[in-house]
Amino acid sequence: MTGRIPCSKDELRSLFLFEKLDDEQLDWLCRDGHIENIEPGPVFREGDTATCFYVLIDGEIALRKLSGGQEIETVRTDHRGAYAGAWSAFLGDRVDQTYGASLHVIKPARFFVLDATTFALMMQQWFPMAVHLLEGVFFGGQNSRRIIEQRERLLALGSLSAGLTHELNNPAAAAVRATSALRERVAGMRHKLARIAREDIDPAILDTLVGLQEQAVELVATAPALSPMEEADREDELGEWLDDHGITRAWDIAPTFAQAGITLAWLDQAADAISGTVLDGAMQWLDHTVETELLLNEITDSTHRITTLVDAAKQYSQMDRAPFQVVDVHELLDSTLVMLSGKLTDAITVVKDYDRALPALPCYAAELNQVWTNLIDNAIGAMSGPGTLTVRTYRENDCAAIEIGDTGPGVPPEIEQRIFEPFFTTKPVGEGTGLGLDISFRIVANKHHGDIRVESAPGDTRFVVRLPLAAPEGTAEQP
Repeated sequence: MTGRIPCSKDELRSLFLFEKLDDEQLDWLCRDGHIENIEPGPVFREGDTATCFYVLIDGEIALRKLSGGQEIETVRTDHRGAYAGAWSAFLGDRVDQTYGASLHVIKPARFFVLDATTFALMMQQWFPMAVHLLEGVFFGGQNSRRIIEQRERLLALGSLSAGLTHELNNPAAAAVRATSALRERVAGMRHKLARIAREDIDPAILDTLVGLQEQAVELVATAPALSPMEEADREDELGEWLDDHGITRAWDIAPTFAQAGITLAWLDQAADAISGTVLDGAMQWLDHTVETELLLNEITDSTHRITTLVDAAKQYSQMDRAPFQVVDVHELLDSTLVMLSGKLTDAITVVKDYDRALPALPCYAAELNQVWTNLIDNAIGAMSGPGTLTVRTYRENDCAAIEIGDTGPGVPPEIEQRIFEPFFTTKPVGEGTGLGLDISFRIVANKHHGDIRVESAPGDTRFVVRLPLAAPEGTAEQP
């Protein structure tokens, strides 16, 4: 920087910003503004208090934005009249008066520099109608975005709530059905036991029956998973054995025994241990025993599923937890997948490729869950049928990288640069607000000082989120 130099009205008039001003206005600018020669290097930094408005006269400059803790160049120009700095000073304290980007001089440059206060006064006095119009556009746009963002969140919440309700209803209904059937089976066991007791049975045989009952319970607990064809073959074998041994309802009992893991060898052993007169009653009793265990397993599985869903909902919503905390990012991803399980049909294969060595992540957990929701929901929608959803995590330098991939048709190159723009959407009218990715970008970039990018080709689209593993300065971490 070589200090302040008086300006020339004729030179200012040659800049497109000032070409329509009269001599009196140009005199004011020259009186309150000045020329500065600045050598290559930074002029101001993003986030610093905005004190000056800069107009390029000669030289080359670059504007850079912070992303993932690094400055990314967004504009490079040598165009005379290009401006930067405190351009929003005319809005006063209604907006944050800081520089929205960093300005760097690439080749020695000459600027016309105006104090932010003077620039604001100039705008308000010379262009009052334009100021009102700009205020309306600026604040009206902010308000519209806020309203639609709220609607976007409510729509997402409604969709997730409907999915969660459906997911909870299935195991709850299964538990109710199993409980009702269990009551009938327990009553049946009492009747079968009474029938056996009425017969003159040797106590040793009764002990054998109890032993067989315990064995059947153990078989249920360790029953192998059979393919449909294997299960059908097992049912035929068991049905024929029971029928050959004169067992009542042989073909009704066979499917239950097959599901419980009972084999022909075990039935032969049971028949050898029990006299023929009580074999039929014993098999009926064992049938009720096995059905009871199977129903208890179903109730256990259903209630466990309900507990898992409730835990996932609490994890997703971050209920009763601090806004900013240190968490395992995989727990956030898993809870989001559970919440979206209603949309993950059998046609979609979910692949989790987690780097479990990733350290805990300092973050606003509930807001990151909104990011995962937007990205995963978009991936599901992009495939619109059979496909593979890949959720991958890995470390990249000092960042945690979270990748959401799909096998859909990909993002067309002509719109790839626009997908993070607010209100831009490829969905039909009424089906999307165009704010999902914009909201996600601002949560990642503004709140977490991270970065989100897309890499897309037909059959392989990946959204990669990079989040710093160190908490931003001034952020209070919660245990």
